[in-house]
Amino acid sequence: MREGSSLADFARPPFTLVGSADPAPASTLRSLYAGVEAPFVHTAMRTAEMIKYVSNAFHAVKVCFANEIADVCAAFGADAQEVMQTFLLDRKLSVSEAYLRPGFAFGGSCLPKDLRALLYAARTADVLPPMLGTILPSNEAQVRQAVDAVLATRKRRVGVVGLSFKEGTDDLRESPLVALVEALIGKGCDVRVLDESVSVARLVGANRRYIEEQIPHIASLMCEDAGQLLAHAEVLVIGKLGEEAALALSGAGAHQVIVDLTRGAARKLARPGAAA
Repeated sequence: MREGSSLADFARPPFTLVGSADPAPASTLRSLYAGVEAPFVHTAMRTAEMIKYVSNAFHAVKVCFANEIADVCAAFGADAQEVMQTFLLDRKLSVSEAYLRPGFAFGGSCLPKDLRALLYAARTADVLPPMLGTILPSNEAQVRQAVDAVLATRKRRVGVVGLSFKEGTDDLRESPLVALVEALIGKGCDVRVLDESVSVARLVGANRRYIEEQIPHIASLMCEDAGQLLAHAEVLVIGKLGEEAALALSGAGAHQVIVDLTRGAARKLARPGAAA
C-alpha cells in the first residue's frame, strides 16, 4: 500500500499476497480478505518476500529507464514526454506480461541491434546511460553462466534442445543458443542439437547466408528427433520451450544431467512421468 493512497489500495489491490507454510492462518486471512475484490495468492514465505522486493525493484527500474531515455532524447532534441507517452500505448509488448518470464538470454536481429544503435547514438552525444549500458553485458553473462553450468557436470557429450533465438522461428542471427553451442565446442564438448525449426535444407535468404558464412559446421550437429539427441547426450540442455523440449524431458533417463535454461518452464510442459 502506497503512502497517501493506502485506503484505495486496500480496497482495490492487484492481489492479496500471503506467505505461510501453515495453511491454517492462510485460510483465516483468506476469510478476512473475502470482501476485497482481488486474487488471493497463498505461497511460501520466501516466495512472498521475494515478490515484495521484485515489485519495488521493477518500479525502480522503470523510473531509471524513463529518465535515461529522457537524457538521450534531450541530447537529440526529441520530446521525452511524447516519446514515452507513445511508447506506453503499446500494451501488447511494451507495457504487458511480454518478456517478463524467466528464461535464457535474448537474441535475434532486432533487440541487440537496436540497443547497440541507441547506445552508440547516446555516446556520440556524450550521454552515457548507465542502466541501458549494462543490458548487453548482463545478457552475455547469462550465456557464460549456462556454459559454466554445463562444464560443471564434467561430462563431454551434450545435447541441446533449441538453436534459434526463440520458439517458432528459424532465425539464428545473434541467437544466444548458437553462442552457447559455439562456446561448448570451443571447450571440447561433443555437442548435438535438436531444433525442427532450423533445417539447413529449407533455409533461404539471410538465415541461410548466416549459416553458410558464420556457422557452416552447425549442420553436422543437427539431430532428426529427440531419440537421436538423447542417445548421444550425457547432459541435456533445454534451451527453449516447445514440443521438442517436452519430448526430450519425457525421454530423459536418470543417468542424464538436465540443464534447464527455461528455468522450469519447459518441465511444466513435459508429459507425466518425465525424468526432469
